[in-house]
Amino acid sequence: MELPDFHIPHAEKIEWMIETHGWAMEPVAARTDTDPPLAGYVYTIGYPEAFGFPEVVVFGLTPAAARGLFDMIADMLRGGTEIPLGVELTGLFDNDLRCLFAPIAHEMVGELLSTAVAWRRGAPFAAAQLLWPDRNGFLPTEPGFDRRIALAQPVVGDVG
Repeated sequence: MELPDFHIPHAEKIEWMIETHGWAMEPVAARTDTDPPLAGYVYTIGYPEAFGFPEVVVFGLTPAAARGLFDMIADMLRGGTEIPLGVELTGLFDNDLRCLFAPIAHEMVGELLSTAVAWRRGAPFAAAQLLWPDRNGFLPTEPGFDRRIALAQPVVGDVG
């Protein structure tokens, strides 16, 4: 018995996810060859087209945890919730913990979201970093943020 070939080109996997789910997500492994090292991150592909909202990038979470967040954000956007950028929000996370969607500069988008750039064949698009709080409720831009996890969530978005 011959097994099916599951070696599908990456671009086709992304296309399939977008066709079946409305958007895709792309995990990126941590980079230890940079100084400082860059933590692993996960981002969406297709949010602007599906919801009129920037692609979302989140650092320091597993792909499974990020998927849950991205699904929740997608459901909110699909339901008509307007999510502002650059403003602290409560209600996305449990226990009224704050978060922030920080716009990412266009020149950084290409570097961080290469699969999304390729999917759009280089057409420009907006992206935002979802900044999430530490266990004490501090965001990574605040003095009380747990420094032990600071490398896991670098701030690449504009918190202005």
